[in-house]
Amino acid sequence: MQRLSVQDLPAELARLATTGPAPLLLDVREPWETALARLELPHAALKCLPMREIPSRLAELDPQRPILCLCHHGMRSLQVAMFLESHGYPHAYNIEGGIDAWSRDVDPAVPRY
Repeated sequence: MQRLSVQDLPAELARLATTGPAPLLLDVREPWETALARLELPHAALKCLPMREIPSRLAELDPQRPILCLCHHGMRSLQVAMFLESHGYPHAYNIEGGIDAWSRDVDPAVPRY
């Protein structure tokens, strides 16, 4: 499992988009959280899938595609990235600090909650 800072995320998405399947930004927060603050970035498809649903919906995720996991502060996404890696997803990433770090350090237009 690889880790990404929010500052490195845009460049890494652009790099990954040129090396194989388009990256998937996997937002593992609850629906009410994604309604408050949403992150859509160039070079990545967005999929909102709450952490609790990952095991039952694992077949929806392509193990050959880079999957960049995002949550509020980076803890749920870390757990999901580790889970994915342990289930044969070699290109799982955790976005450290989550959307809160993105709002604080990269784009203050994204609401904090």
